[in-house]
Amino acid sequence: MAQQQHPATPAAHVAGPSIFGGPGQTAAGGTNQVSVSSFASTLTPASAAAANNTYIMPNSPLKNRAPMDGYRPKVTRTLGQRPACLVNASVTYCGNNQIYAFGGFDQYTDEVYNHVLRLDLVSHQWTLVDNYGDIPGVRMGHTATLYKGDQLLVFGGENEHRTYLSDLIIFDLKTAHWTQPQVTGPIPKGRARHAAVLHEDKLFIVGGITGHDNYVLDDICYLDLKTYTWSRSWRFVGRFDHSASIWGDRVWVFGGLSEDMDKVSDLWWLDLKGNPAFETPPQIGFLDRSSLARSATSPRPPHQASQSSVVGSTGYAANSRTPQVNTPSFHIKAYAPPAPGAISALKFVSGNNVPSQMQGIHFHVYSSGTLLDFLTPAATITAKECSLYALDLGTLRWQKLAEGREIFKFGYRWHYCTMNEDGTKAWLLGCPTEGGAIDLGANGLEEYLSDIMEIDLRRYGFLGSNLASEARTDLIRPSLRTRSVEAPSKGLGADLARLFNQPPETGSGTDFIVTALSRDFDDDEIMGSALMHSAESDEASQTWLAPDTPTSPPIHVHRLILQARWPHFARLWASQMAEFHTKKMHIPEPYSVVKAFLYYLYTDRIDPADHDADNAMADLSDVAGLLVMSNIYNIPHLRLLCVNRLSKELDVDHACIIWYCAGLANEEWLRKRAACFCMTHWGRVVRTVGFQRLPRSALVELSQEVDMEGRVVGGDELDMIAGMDGRFSDGASAASRRKESVSSNQTQTLETEDDDDDGMEMS
Repeated sequence: MAQQQHPATPAAHVAGPSIFGGPGQTAAGGTNQVSVSSFASTLTPASAAAANNTYIMPNSPLKNRAPMDGYRPKVTRTLGQRPACLVNASVTYCGNNQIYAFGGFDQYTDEVYNHVLRLDLVSHQWTLVDNYGDIPGVRMGHTATLYKGDQLLVFGGENEHRTYLSDLIIFDLKTAHWTQPQVTGPIPKGRARHAAVLHEDKLFIVGGITGHDNYVLDDICYLDLKTYTWSRSWRFVGRFDHSASIWGDRVWVFGGLSEDMDKVSDLWWLDLKGNPAFETPPQIGFLDRSSLARSATSPRPPHQASQSSVVGSTGYAANSRTPQVNTPSFHIKAYAPPAPGAISALKFVSGNNVPSQMQGIHFHVYSSGTLLDFLTPAATITAKECSLYALDLGTLRWQKLAEGREIFKFGYRWHYCTMNEDGTKAWLLGCPTEGGAIDLGANGLEEYLSDIMEIDLRRYGFLGSNLASEARTDLIRPSLRTRSVEAPSKGLGADLARLFNQPPETGSGTDFIVTALSRDFDDDEIMGSALMHSAESDEASQTWLAPDTPTSPPIHVHRLILQARWPHFARLWASQMAEFHTKKMHIPEPYSVVKAFLYYLYTDRIDPADHDADNAMADLSDVAGLLVMSNIYNIPHLRLLCVNRLSKELDVDHACIIWYCAGLANEEWLRKRAACFCMTHWGRVVRTVGFQRLPRSALVELSQEVDMEGRVVGGDELDMIAGMDGRFSDGASAASRRKESVSSNQTQTLETEDDDDDGMEMS
């Protein structure tokens, strides 16, 4: 009977570049570029044995894949019943590609609304929603929070009589019905322009303004949504028009206006963990109001029912209902005790990457344990001067993710921002500012929500809230050399990690061997093994490892896991390749990169949980190698993990290798960030081992990242420039600068090697 023939990779092929530049390399110094679809020759198991039984995995970039252009969010004109010039309305993404807007007042007529409007993000159509039940009265400055995916929790605000409200109304997104649950406990003071955030079936309310004099509240309380019982109020921080989030068992508050009506850039946080006041349900029952004396500053004017016009100036038919009774509040600000747990604050003074809250229109949202600050255009600031900033709540370090011209389109003003629950997409809603593009509504006035811009945060390396690691229990001062450590993997990943790289004789069940390049590096080469010398390659190519080729120690893995988790490997296996019989494979990449890649296949992580010498955490240079491998083998999730970590931990020692590998992987945004970083810290970058090991062509290309007018300055000239007011024209155009002056309304800063805290002060 004839022996079955199995397809194998041809022994000779056209040489191509390796993932780290220059020709592809094997451990023997040969090149290897293999097309998965080019199997033409055959190889029997016997002949495979003669070839040392080890198949060389191809490492050439994907064919026919267009390079990524610089990402820029797209602005889309909406249709249908667009809202009027709404101010202080709530705009909330509610899943299913739908955004709901509720309430607000007209910028030009001061008419207050209680309309419910829905924007379909597929058809870009606005619709006025018919709603029923306990329809709330008109209001503005309230909050609307998505709960359980189909309920919108509306709290507080102020009505047309400037009465501050403290009621909770729930809008069912499926039935369009309003309900007002019966609540117990001490009802908080009525307020507007506060912040509301959900955490473990509790709706936390922070700050706001209230009273005849619009005084600023400094309290925090919560409503237990299982029993609809209010907790008592505690003192926290006086703010309104601020943002709030809960991450890592902490309530975070940023921005807004202080009790002195100043725009602030302070970050405050309150520890919830370990405090029974926050972890146990509040006592059910009504507050004994007869035992409380009311403060002279706490009463609000009584609600006066009045007939509102049936049709508003926008042309919408206004909702109607019985006069709303605003439950009076008996919380007295002066008697509120301090919040239990540690209260901390951090003031950001200035810095190259610290957004000034005094300029432009800011929107703050939270994703993956990161505060995002969208600095958008205003009357005094153009799109070119705007930016997207990010504050890592784990390291308390600001970074500039993108310049304004890379995000914002000229001629638009943005009024609202909302984000999906996953933290992977954000939407800005606004309108054009140029006369020819402005649409007028039914009242002949411009509409504030006529256009929408969708921002895919995954393009900037954000994992999303569901994939982000937990916050660290301790906050450390950031440093260019510190690296965030993910929490140990849990569940299936932890179980599989214990079996990774264990010889079969230990009972691990491993049945496949992977080897990598064998190369020893000096301890002082901080780049590790992520960049190979292109001069070491030659014209030879092979698909089977020569018997005398030095390789790394074997990495013991499970074929089934590789087949299930690595699509490229699964395709090779399905084609009945010779490695089906040999159960050996050589990946011509550095050992540390290959090991980190295989560990990812087991755990979905790029940071091993154990820290021993045999399983040390992947270095940034190895993560850069993983980024290129994610591009070669088309693994989007691995790409996202790599971009996220590389963008957060970009530093002097690794900036040039991150720039280089981002270019190989077609990650244009990360490449631009790394290039700008290299230009800013040019004097230090050129002295790193990574820079010195770049291929000659890459050295020339990196040097050309500076614009045509860029030049190096030093000595007296540098001191003179540092003393001048105003900024350099572009972050990448001042190569090799170490000092930079800031705008005239800010304190000048001096950037030094130890200036890692971005101008922070603890308080």
